[in-house]
Formats: sequence, C-alpha cells, structure tokens
Amino acid sequence: MKNFQQNLKKLEATDTQVLGVSMDSAFANKAFADSIGVTFPLLSDWGGETTRKYGLYVDKYKAARRVNFLIGKDGRSAAW
Repeated sequence: MKNFQQNLKKLEATDTQVLGVSMDSAFANKAFADSIGVTFPLLSDWGGETTRKYGLYVDKYKAARRVNFLIGKDGRSAAW
C-alpha cells in the first residue's frame, strides 16, 4: 500500500487507477488508510464475494491472501 501511495502520481500519469480491496468494512478501510496515509480508494468486499471469485480466500486463516493485480483497459489482468 505504501509503495503504491509513494508512486501514485507516476501511476496516475500513465493513466493508471490504483484501488485497494479488502474484506474489512468501509469504516475499517478508511481508518487503515488514514493511519498509513493512503489517499487512493480502498474498497470493501464485505462478505468476501469478490475475494472468493478471484480464489484469494484461505479457509485455514479465514482471510484473503495479499496480492496485487494489474488490470488493463481491455479487462485482462496479471497477478503481481
């Protein structure tokens, strides 16, 4: 998150939109973003529907794996 924030202007200059997604509530995401100085949107996947569709939910830990995706305007994506 901090690395994306540090490079946000460069990313936006290349017509790149940075978004974070978390299974936490919108309230928790805002508090987290404020605490580490993130200004790009953190979206809430409350209930984990999207997390599960991307195969990121780990039953053993009852949480999502941390992963970055780059999604092009053509809709193709690559995990990072």
